Amino acid sequence: MAGPLEGIRVLDLSAVLSGPIAAGMLADQGADVVKIESPDGDTSRRIGPRKADISAMFLAANRGKRSLVLDLKQSAAQQIVRELAQRADVLIENFRPGAMDRLGLGHEALLALNPRLVYLSISGFGQTGPNAGERAYDAVIQAVSGISASHRNQISGDPQVLAAALCDKLTALTAAQAICAALLARTRTGKGQWVELAMLDAAVSFQWPDAMYNHIWLDDAPPASPEFGVSQKPWKTSDGYAVASGPQPVEFAAMCAGFGRPELAKDPRFASVDGRFRHAAALREELDPQAAALDTATMLERMRTQNCPVGRVNERHEVLADPQVLHNRTLVEVDHGELGRVRLPRSPAQFNGTPAAAPGPAPHLGQHAADVLAELGHDAAQQNAWRAAGVLGPAPAFPKSSVPTTPR
Repeated sequence: MAGPLEGIRVLDLSAVLSGPIAAGMLADQGADVVKIESPDGDTSRRIGPRKADISAMFLAANRGKRSLVLDLKQSAAQQIVRELAQRADVLIENFRPGAMDRLGLGHEALLALNPRLVYLSISGFGQTGPNAGERAYDAVIQAVSGISASHRNQISGDPQVLAAALCDKLTALTAAQAICAALLARTRTGKGQWVELAMLDAAVSFQWPDAMYNHIWLDDAPPASPEFGVSQKPWKTSDGYAVASGPQPVEFAAMCAGFGRPELAKDPRFASVDGRFRHAAALREELDPQAAALDTATMLERMRTQNCPVGRVNERHEVLADPQVLHNRTLVEVDHGELGRVRLPRSPAQFNGTPAAAPGPAPHLGQHAADVLAELGHDAAQQNAWRAAGVLGPAPAFPKSSVPTTPR
């Protein structure tokens, strides 16, 4: 077996991050993913450090896929997508609402051709509604969903846009789970379905258990609590930062002991989680000097001796050498042919019964056109005619033999 999704065919018409990451996760788990790109290629090919036509961002989000370039404005290209959809189990798209219908490739049209198809549409705000037609990027969804307001600057109090595409990635996780749920439902009903996913909905749902807990109760609402995370701040040591946290009474006592202030565990202000939230500033005044007097290694040792949850704040490059990351083999090296070796995360979920192979390389633009179209029965002459008409992108810039492909 090559993973739990071996034999599942995915047609990825999405771009940038949310859809491509979801499809990349399915590829990690054994699915055969064909990525359809415009003649200009996915925008993410041009974001981040790059070799040839593959950037680091594109590589991480599109590992293990095959690439086919189509000009979807042309009817022949639309027909090729229909043929691929007839053979596919899953289609992922993140065009703006209505765009796929205008191309004749909407969910109704393709489900009529292939009733077993799971057709996932990702949008920024939803398929309908006052903002449905607006462009949406990660930072915009962070703002509207309340994520920015939930992560305020510790000094100024200003809302912040997190320096990571959080909403794209949590939408991707939601999408991958939804696709697998729809595939499971298909085993029971024999039918596929249209799955709608708005980035806004995924982000608000992500916020709800903690950042929005003061907005859950409707009837006889209890008094509001301090916002979750009010005390979620690293401790500054003499040479870096570490996080030590103690939500449980025994853990809070362990943290106080680790800082050499065991008496604080009995202070009435800090006797409960709610009290520690309400008096977070006072607690920091008591313990910040204790942290500053320790180097990070000593703080980690003292907290671990007390059995207090603790972790060093790793700079990004330090994550690569973290002992647990190394032990888990979280990161793997992949041979990317003439581009050299690259470092990628393996599939986080490890399937002992159906283990997946290491992630495959990301495709060059249009690299697998010949193979994908041959599988549909279109010979080289037809492909050349389509290239001449601009239906297909130009011949791949890199010889197929020079780039490893993921075994199928």
